[in-house]
Amino acid sequence: MPLDARLRVGLVGAGYISEFHARAVRRVPNARLVGVTDSVTSRAASLAERFDIPSVFPTMEAMINEGVDVIHVLTPPETHAQLAIAALKNSCHVLVEKPLAINAEEVDCISAAAAAAQKSVCVNHSLLYDRFVSKALGLVRSGAIGVPLSFDYFRSCEYPPYCGGPLPIHYQNGGYPFLDQGVHALYLAESFLGAIEDVRAYHGTYGGDSNLLFDEWRVAAQCQRGTANIQISWNVRPLQSWFVVQGTEGVLRANLFAMWVTHSPRLPLPKAPARALQAMSEGLSICAQVPANIARFACKKIVQYDGLHSLVAAFYRALQTGAAMPVPADQARSTVYWTNRVSQEADAAKIEFQAQFQSGGAAKVLVTGATGLIGRHLVRHLSQNGIRVRIFVRRPPPPEFINDCNIEVFLGDLGDPAAVDRAVAGTELVYHVGATMKGSAYDHERGTVCGTKNIVESVLRHHVQRLVYISSLSCLHATASGRGAVVTEDWPVEPSPTKRGTYTQAKTEAEKIVRDAVRDRHLRAVLLRPGRVFGPGMTVLTPEVARRMGNFFVILGDGTRELPLVYVDDVVNAIVLAAEKSQFDGSVFHIVDRTHITQNQLVRSYILKNAKKANVIHVPVVFLYSLALGLEVLSKVLSRSVPLSIYRLKSALARMQFDCSRAERELGWKPRVGIASGLQETMAAEPATYSHNGLERVQERLAAK
Repeated sequence: MPLDARLRVGLVGAGYISEFHARAVRRVPNARLVGVTDSVTSRAASLAERFDIPSVFPTMEAMINEGVDVIHVLTPPETHAQLAIAALKNSCHVLVEKPLAINAEEVDCISAAAAAAQKSVCVNHSLLYDRFVSKALGLVRSGAIGVPLSFDYFRSCEYPPYCGGPLPIHYQNGGYPFLDQGVHALYLAESFLGAIEDVRAYHGTYGGDSNLLFDEWRVAAQCQRGTANIQISWNVRPLQSWFVVQGTEGVLRANLFAMWVTHSPRLPLPKAPARALQAMSEGLSICAQVPANIARFACKKIVQYDGLHSLVAAFYRALQTGAAMPVPADQARSTVYWTNRVSQEADAAKIEFQAQFQSGGAAKVLVTGATGLIGRHLVRHLSQNGIRVRIFVRRPPPPEFINDCNIEVFLGDLGDPAAVDRAVAGTELVYHVGATMKGSAYDHERGTVCGTKNIVESVLRHHVQRLVYISSLSCLHATASGRGAVVTEDWPVEPSPTKRGTYTQAKTEAEKIVRDAVRDRHLRAVLLRPGRVFGPGMTVLTPEVARRMGNFFVILGDGTRELPLVYVDDVVNAIVLAAEKSQFDGSVFHIVDRTHITQNQLVRSYILKNAKKANVIHVPVVFLYSLALGLEVLSKVLSRSVPLSIYRLKSALARMQFDCSRAERELGWKPRVGIASGLQETMAAEPATYSHNGLERVQERLAAK
């Protein structure tokens, strides 16, 4: 092609990686972006607007028909081969995101299509063009470490927050995490040690991300010239990306996130001074490289996804000059083969795992949030009374539920509408207890807001006759009245939930979804707002009561504020009564024990039972408000949110009494166990529940899986 010609470039796929391809193409003199297409038109339009891409097309074919010379395939891996072959047949050069294809046969088809069309294909093995990897490869090829014998690679990862909606691709198949990230490790291993001859893989579950079944990967690969050991984790923090190459004459280390490469050669010295000198040399090298590279990054001489930018530039230079492709299709064949082999094993393991759980069932009663405090006790109550119940949970439930013939287990995320719909289908009564109790704003949006929306939609779609929704007293306008206000179900809802934190915001929005559906769409539902629920399996010392710091218990305020407590079995009784006696007309019921107990009284009871040598510290309210004021000022200066504000503090310290006469009158509910007996049972169980150290808890968690 003429040296001054500019290639017309189209992007197929507008996901996360597309913006870096767009940035890279814009830096190439002989290329210009002319269009983008994506299955989600709004996503393509957003990318086009951000990068001044002239046109958004409904399909790749439509874009090619308008005149495109090069296609970047940036879609999910299973579509790569089909799109690449179609683009080649339409006389386009193709740059494909890793992995090139799903299996080696698809790679062969791509190569054949490229040869037939006399067009070029390049694969984005971007780390090969990362400046630090390139430096390491140069040192190894120069003989700096002698004969390389081993390659050790570690990468910790995270996926973008899932806020609900169709399950993202990285959660769908068991092997996708390795298909996504393991490919980098394998092609690097081949670059340092030669072609891979065999692979042995292990995939495990720690559970940091409940939607990601296999989040710990270990792979041993035998290469022509040595052994590669690969570890990929979605749990290790802070995020890491490094590798070590060991040889007969030295060791090379590269940290891609910290931006340094070190080389420790074998020295002709006794062991002790050689080790000391090597350590000092390596440390000094790191101290010199890191600040220099940070400065380069700040000056944009090093950019995010630097290797991708370099590979894209090399790809377009090759098209302009007729040189060989940076990473041709046949070079990627081995990587695709071994990546596919490892990921297929995990795909089969996930299918086997999911087969343990229901995809359909006979139970007419559904409980969401069945592994939480309320849900767990509710399920036990229903099962013990001979009611067949299905439970919807994100993680495998305890063995007592799995082995109970009255319980059907449905696995899924409340944010996933398809999973929720499978669980709701065929039921007549839904107890929607599930909600996010802690985590990021994304977690609350997915689990509480989107989860409730999905439940409501499925209940309406399947004409379920009864929905019992568990709301929260946090939805109430806590600062609407003064000290000792008596709160009924007609009390106003919080008008500024964003000022109260993510939990209140999510629960308020979720309750509104239910109430609006009752009013506008004839949803048959009843809403319960339990107080501060406690029971065996949790500590009574929540932050609302006191915070324990060693032998000290810190109480906010003078400790005379009454707590709206209710024992878990009494809440379950109210829930069951609501299902039996409610009119399902959107009525709201407060569920709080009438017994009055203050922070001081509860902490004293706890100390007598579990911590007899402890001391109590009261933090004056004036100090708390001063701190909140200072944080609000700091928030405005830094333009960032802070965990404490005057409004949030005032809401948390509000003194309110709850009138539960409606529940007594219409449902016939009164506490059966009560606070006194409930506290005895809870605190009696607490030492056994919380006395183990952290290591023991981790060991128990892993053993349970």
